[in-house]
Amino acid sequence: MKTQGSAVWSGGIKDGKGAISTKSGALTNYPYGFASRFEGKPGTNPEELIGAAHAGCFTMALSLILGEAKLTAEKMETTAEVSLDKDGDGFSITAVHLTLKAKIPGATQEQFEKLTGMAKAGCPVSKLLKATITLDATLEG
Repeated sequence: MKTQGSAVWSGGIKDGKGAISTKSGALTNYPYGFASRFEGKPGTNPEELIGAAHAGCFTMALSLILGEAKLTAEKMETTAEVSLDKDGDGFSITAVHLTLKAKIPGATQEQFEKLTGMAKAGCPVSKLLKATITLDATLEG
């Protein structure tokens, strides 16, 4: 399977403007730039998109692993906080912290911890990133 995303950019780093699109159309010419990346202005940025991708990938991987363990989640909510830090003359994504809240009928805490660890290590986005990846997982009810 292959898919794609694309970006266009015009101008310099601080005054320039860009737009990001995805093959699926989920994003079509969605704005991004220096201000949305570093100054909290409206628009997206690569780190936010990596966070969404990682949260989605991890959660799907966990769903697969739960199914193999004969468990089904009633609900899982994952956020991925991506850290972009100064690194010499440039910047690096140094860490991703996953936070999961899950309701999984029949799962024990021990089983939950084992399966979430497997999903964190095994999801394709985790394998892609060279950053430190941490996880706080809460099994509810």
